[in-house]
Amino acid sequence: MGNICGKTESDAFDQPGRVLGSAPPPGPTSAPVPKKVGGPPRVLGGSSTAEASGNQEDARRKASEAALARAKASSAGTGKLQAQLTSQQKKSHLEHLNDASKAKRGENQSTQDTEIQRWD
Repeated sequence: MGNICGKTESDAFDQPGRVLGSAPPPGPTSAPVPKKVGGPPRVLGGSSTAEASGNQEDARRKASEAALARAKASSAGTGKLQAQLTSQQKKSHLEHLNDASKAKRGENQSTQDTEIQRWD
């Protein structure tokens, strides 16, 4: 059965082939070398003129100012959640355990109170 929408495939033996033992025609062994590399020679690492070094120092100064501004903006978090977070971060491990213990004891006490009320 054939495919209605597809192309018909030709048989591999329809076209003439090569004689056994013959090689395919040789192709190019390497890519052609370009005759001219563009532009004048350049020195790596920038120039040593005073104007270029001034521009570089100015760029460094602006980058450091931007980094300081970002650091100040990120550390200036204010609000209720930020205050809670900083207070939790200041607590020691023992204080965290005591807080968890108090919460669990309160939960147990409320559970006991509920059970007592059910029996009465």
